[in-house]
Amino acid sequence: MKQSGRPKGESEVREKLIFHARELFVSMPYNKVSTRLIATNANVNIAMIRYYFGNKEGLFEAMFKETIAPVTQQFQRLLKDDTEQDLVEFMRAYYKAMIKVPAFPKLILRIMDAESEQQAALQQIIIGILQPMQNKLFDSQKSKALFKNGVDPIKARLSLMSLMIFPFLAPKKMLELHNIELNETFLMELLEHNIRLLGEGLLKNKRDTDNENK
Repeated sequence: MKQSGRPKGESEVREKLIFHARELFVSMPYNKVSTRLIATNANVNIAMIRYYFGNKEGLFEAMFKETIAPVTQQFQRLLKDDTEQDLVEFMRAYYKAMIKVPAFPKLILRIMDAESEQQAALQQIIIGILQPMQNKLFDSQKSKALFKNGVDPIKARLSLMSLMIFPFLAPKKMLELHNIELNETFLMELLEHNIRLLGEGLLKNKRDTDNENK
């Protein structure tokens, strides 16, 4: 994505605003990020924020939705089937999206942990996007189809959250203590490692299904 130069069209202006808004929101508190600062960093007229998004909150919502779009798209595929491979691909889509913006989960945590009235509106935006996925993913019928017999779906939810979120939230000093560098190569290897853990510990596999059908 281009970050400098004169925009060639409306879509490029919008993309630049999304890109620079994301860069600022993940690195600064929400109330410290002004529309003027976003427009300045994107090198576009501030009026374009109102034109495309209405206001800063609208820009934040668009940025959030577009950042996790690959995850929500994979989730829609998951709804069509109840197989462990779909959930694996859901996790794979999440990791690939977050690798591009590794500070994004910290942004979510920072906003969800805030108590101000302004942040409450942002929390509702995030909840409105994420909750339908969580509800569908962990409803009783889908849990029965996805998870091994005896697996508590509530505890499984926390386990999945840990595998998907903690690597991006871990303090830098803790990672250094264990000689871990969160680069793209390591994260992709961790993804495959976590997928193997899921297959052995939580998710039904072909062997489990065959045993149930005997």
